[in-house]
Amino acid sequence: MQHWTPSSWRDAEARQMPTWPDAAAAAAVEAELKNYPPLVFAGEARSLREKLADVAEGKAFLLQGGDCAESFAEFHPNNIRDTFRVILQMAVVLTYGSHMPVVKVGRMAGQFAKPRSADTEEIAGISLPSYRGDIVNDIAFDAAGRTPDPERQKRAYMQAAATLNLLRAFAQGGFANLQQVNKWTLDFVGRSAWAERYADVANRIGEALAFMEACGITPESVPQLKGTDFYTSHEALLLGYEQAMTRQDSLTGDWVDTSAHMLWIGDRTRFDGSAHIEFLRGVLNPLGLKCGPTTQPDDLLRMIDTLNPGNVPGRLTLITRFGHDKVEAHLPRLIRAVRREGRHVVWSCDPMHGNTVKAASGFKTRPFDRILGEVRNVFAVHRAEGSYAGGIHIEMTGQNVTECTGGAIAVTDEALGDRYHTHCDPRLNAGQSLELAFLLSEELAAERTRLKTAA
Repeated sequence: MQHWTPSSWRDAEARQMPTWPDAAAAAAVEAELKNYPPLVFAGEARSLREKLADVAEGKAFLLQGGDCAESFAEFHPNNIRDTFRVILQMAVVLTYGSHMPVVKVGRMAGQFAKPRSADTEEIAGISLPSYRGDIVNDIAFDAAGRTPDPERQKRAYMQAAATLNLLRAFAQGGFANLQQVNKWTLDFVGRSAWAERYADVANRIGEALAFMEACGITPESVPQLKGTDFYTSHEALLLGYEQAMTRQDSLTGDWVDTSAHMLWIGDRTRFDGSAHIEFLRGVLNPLGLKCGPTTQPDDLLRMIDTLNPGNVPGRLTLITRFGHDKVEAHLPRLIRAVRREGRHVVWSCDPMHGNTVKAASGFKTRPFDRILGEVRNVFAVHRAEGSYAGGIHIEMTGQNVTECTGGAIAVTDEALGDRYHTHCDPRLNAGQSLELAFLLSEELAAERTRLKTAA
């Protein structure tokens, strides 16, 4: 924390940040945001860190998922509900298979900004600023919409606040009651073979709950049965916004970024001298750090020590994203370096970003078999290294989209255009998400059996 302030990042190199046409207008928006109420609180961030410490010790599993990029156009309570419902389904499958708690973190209520490979985009000879998420500019390809507008940050804040309000109501207001487990299946998922497996799990849970109720254990006597803890996260790209949302905890004096419970640093902003690392090292929130094929062990160790100098379990999650065919070439050396130096981290797998391809139809997609392949390879490497694959980080939605090819309800290249709604990268639909949950459940069950045998 030496020499850190909420604004010290401004003296470092900041990549993937928009150039506001009117710097004074951007400063005025940030000053206004500083007076807005916090979206999350220090106690909630600490609670998440404690739960992630259990994950780091192999006692729980992290499920992190949600939109690639939240949009203003698709903001609707049904979309929020359906994504939350799929995450609940996945968590039930994982808990049932692993016999461990599942820490649920949404890419929701703040995932508005997106990194881009180039500052500009050219179509038909016309060059305009790249779309960087609804918090910065508009996806429509015209000069007015693509001009970065700082006023959009206020709309993003309001949408995040409304989303959080609804998520809290769903999590604690009865929707997440385990007695409703049979009612969480979306209609279109019912056509999948995986829906039958989920129904079987749900029926078994229902029988267990009926037995417990006969013994006097009800949601009224055990509140954990009728609600769940749900946290939010996003990539901390727009540092002016993040600084404006950073407040000092009145009880401890610690600084907390109140825009989300957990923030992460992406592959494009993870480098020595990064403004994003400089900013996030000073807030108490649990942090994520994306690790890709270019991540070198020594560089990773330096970043770990910068972001978590106290080596506090639950503070830092390493989110690996290699591609299904690159895991074995890159992941083992990172695991060995972190274990050798005794660093406490959560290892999470992002099987999405390294498996993006362009289909013959012209759509950007992610073949589902490659996604599953990366998950299998990550678990296999962790087993071989004596490490624990403790989490999954996915872009998914509760909508019946056709963006990733494959899955039990097979999405073909030709069908991608049917319901391709993403504002940026392809997302798993509900059926594919549930299928992935069962694969993860099987991997975790195998790991549990292995540990019992070893003991």
